[in-house]
Amino acid sequence: MELSQRNITYCKNVGAKRADILRKELKVDTAMDMLRQYPYKYIDRSRFYKIAEIDDEDTYVQIIGEVTEWHTIGIGRAQRLSATFFDGTQQCELVWFKGVQYVKLQRGVKYLLFGKPSRFQHVYNFVHPELTPLDKVTPEMTQGLEPYYNTTETMKRHGLNSKAIRAIIADLLPDLKMGVPDTIGADILQQYRLMSLTEALVNVHFPKDTLSMQNARARLKFEELFYVQLQILRQMKRREQNPGFAMPTVGSRFHALYKSLPFDLTGAQKRVIHEIHDDLKSGRQMNRLLQGDVGSGKTLVALLCCLLAVDNGFQTCIMAPTEILANQHYETLKAFLSPLGDSVHVALLTGSTTAKQRVPIHNGLLNGSIHILIGTHALLEDDVQWKNLGFVVIDEQHRFGVAQRAKLWTKNQTPPHILVMTATPIPRTLAMTVYGDLQVSVIDELPPGRKPVLTIHYSLKRRAQINAFLKKQIEAGRQVYVVYPLIKENEKLDLQDLQNGYNELCEAFPDYRISMVHGQMKAADKDLQMQRFISGETQLLVATTVIEVGVNVPNATVMIIQNAERFGLSQLHQLRGRVGRGAEQSYCVLLTEQEISADTRKRMDIMVATNDGFRIAEADLQLRGPGDMQGTLQSGTPFALHIANLATDGQLVALARQAALTILDQDPLLDDERNRIYKRQLDILRISQSYNWGEIS
Repeated sequence: MELSQRNITYCKNVGAKRADILRKELKVDTAMDMLRQYPYKYIDRSRFYKIAEIDDEDTYVQIIGEVTEWHTIGIGRAQRLSATFFDGTQQCELVWFKGVQYVKLQRGVKYLLFGKPSRFQHVYNFVHPELTPLDKVTPEMTQGLEPYYNTTETMKRHGLNSKAIRAIIADLLPDLKMGVPDTIGADILQQYRLMSLTEALVNVHFPKDTLSMQNARARLKFEELFYVQLQILRQMKRREQNPGFAMPTVGSRFHALYKSLPFDLTGAQKRVIHEIHDDLKSGRQMNRLLQGDVGSGKTLVALLCCLLAVDNGFQTCIMAPTEILANQHYETLKAFLSPLGDSVHVALLTGSTTAKQRVPIHNGLLNGSIHILIGTHALLEDDVQWKNLGFVVIDEQHRFGVAQRAKLWTKNQTPPHILVMTATPIPRTLAMTVYGDLQVSVIDELPPGRKPVLTIHYSLKRRAQINAFLKKQIEAGRQVYVVYPLIKENEKLDLQDLQNGYNELCEAFPDYRISMVHGQMKAADKDLQMQRFISGETQLLVATTVIEVGVNVPNATVMIIQNAERFGLSQLHQLRGRVGRGAEQSYCVLLTEQEISADTRKRMDIMVATNDGFRIAEADLQLRGPGDMQGTLQSGTPFALHIANLATDGQLVALARQAALTILDQDPLLDDERNRIYKRQLDILRISQSYNWGEIS
C-alpha cells in the first residue's frame, strides 16, 4: 500500500490512541502526512565538547564525563535534583525539576551528557539534560544531524515528544526508500537541480550531512512555493480572460478636479493613475493592488480613478473597514469635489445610517443619480443594489473577510473593476505570494513639503519629562494622540489601562480637554469623541488602536505609544502615520518598560532609524514572519507552508514563480499529458479551498 494511502493508525509505534492525537494535533491521517512533518531544527551529534570549549552561542552540546555528587531538595512536586558533572578537567551543574524520581545516577559510571548550556555565576549548568550511560549509547545517537520536531503539550502528555516522532518516521524509512511518486516533473527537477521527492524526504529527516539536509529542504520548500504560485497564477490567467467594462474616456469631471487641485500630484501618483487607466480601457476586468505608505495620497488617486469611471457612465463605491474611516473618506471627497458643484453626487452608507436615510440612497443607486457611494460593511447588504456599478475601491482590504469582499462582485452580472488599497507596505516576496494574482501599483513618493516624523524611544520612567514636552506642544496650539495597546486575550485589563491613562492625563493636564476612544464604545459615542478631536475642541485623544487607520488630523503633531513593546513594527508605523500630516514638525514617542527583550530593542531601533514603510515592512518580515495577510493575525503564516519561509526564502519564491509561469504560458489549463501531474496535485492539495485569492482579489 502506498504511503499516502496507509492509515497512520497501522504504522509501527502508533496505534489507535496515538493516531487520534496525531490527527487532532497535527492533522496527520496517513504515513505520508507523517513524513511531511518536517524537523524545525537539527543538532550536530557528531561533535563532542569539553566544558572549557563551550561558547555562550552554543545551543546544544554533548560531553563525556562522570557525575561526582548529587542531592535532592524538597518533596513531592517541588522536588529538585542537583548534580555535579566532571569531564576530567572542569565541572558543570545539572538540574532536574520534573521527573526527579526517574533520574537514576551512579558514581564511577561514564555518561554521555547532552543538553543546552546556560551560564550562571561563571558556571555552566544544564536543565533537564539527557544523561545516557556510555555503554548504552548507540552509534545513531552520535552520528550526524539529529532532527527535532514540533510537538504540543497534549502530545507530550501522551509520550509523543520529538524523540517519539523521530522513531515513528524512522520506521517508515525502509518503505520510503523504495520510492514514492514525485509531485514535480522531471524537466523542472533537472532545470532547477532539485532532488527527487524520495531523496528529499529521506534527507530532510535523516540527512547524511549538512549539504544533503540543505538540498532536501530546498527541494521541499520549492515544491510548496511552486504549488502556491501555480494556483495563484492559474487563477490570474483565467481572470485575465474575464470581460470588463471599457472605460476609455478621460472626461470633464476628471479634468475639472485635476485642474482645481491646489498642488501638483507626485510623479508616483501620476504613474499609478496611468497604470489604472490602461486597465480600465483594456476591455478586461481590472484587479489591481495599490500600495502606498501612510500619507502618500492613495485616497486622491482612488477619487480620480472613480471619476474616470463616472465620466464613462458608471457608478463607483469605496468600502472602508470602520465608520470613522468611512466618514473621513466622505468628508475628504466632498471637500475635493466641492469645485465640481452638483456634477458628482457622493453618498455615505454605514451601520449608523437610519432606515429613513437609506431610502433616498437606495433609490439613488437604482436610478443612477448617486455616482460614488462610500461605506462600511453596510455596502454588502442584499438590498444595496446599483444601476451600473463599474468600479470598486476596497481600503485596507485585509480587514474584510473573503466572503464579505466577494459579495461586492455579485452586484453586477459583469464584475466591476477592483482597486484594492493598503497603507501597509508589503515586501516583494510576500506580495508575490499573497497578492501574486493582482497587478501591483506602488506610490513610493510622499507629497513635497512633508517633514519626516521624529521618532524617540523612552522608558516609562520619563513620564514627567514627556508631560512637560506635551504641555509645550499644546500651548503652541497642537494636539496629541496617546495610544494604549489592546490585546484580544485580555481586553478588560487593557481597557482598565486605558481608563487609568485617561485619569492620569486628566490630572496632569487639568486645563485642557481630553477625548477617549476605544473599540467597545457605541459607534455614535466613538464618532462624537473623534469629531471633538478633529474639530480641535479637545487637545488630547486617549485611544486604543482603533485610530490606527485613516484618521487625518493635520494639527496633531505628537503620537505617544504606551507600552510600544506590545506592538509589531507595521502597527507602530501605522500609528506613527497619524501625525506628520501638516506643515509643523511632528513627533512619535515610543514608551517601553526599562527592561526589554533583544527583539523589542531591534524594533524600537528600526522605528527610530527610518520612516520608510517598505524598509520597516522588510524588517518586520525578517523579525516576525510573514503575518496572516488575509486576516488580522500579526504573525504566523497566511497559508499552509510547512517548511518554506517567506521571510528568508525570497529567491526560491522567485524561482518557483518563474517555473509556474513557464508552464502556464504554454498550457494555461494544464491539459498537456506532461502537466497532468500538476493538475492532479492541485486537486489533492485542495489549494483552492485553502486560499482562493484569485476569485476575491
